[in-house]
Amino acid sequence: MTHFLSSDKKPDGYKLEEILKKVRNDIIYRATKIMDDPIPEAQHVLNNNIQILGILEEAIALAEDSTQVLNKSFGAGGKGSPRIGTE
Repeated sequence: MTHFLSSDKKPDGYKLEEILKKVRNDIIYRATKIMDDPIPEAQHVLNNNIQILGILEEAIALAEDSTQVLNKSFGAGGKGSPRIGTE
């Protein structure tokens, strides 16, 4: 069973891209809190967060692409059986 993502056992779950966008927004929020902190550790963490944001953008694009492929091939997801894979 998935904890966050939509599945046959968790139909009220989220799409992967929705979760990734929320994580992205949280990182941006936290980054704004440390962006003016001059200590090296804060700047190091900020630089790491900027790199993570780039990776997240790539992941969001891939997740959105997968959703488009599934929607085009099988229609919008809904309750019940999964569109691909085994039950």
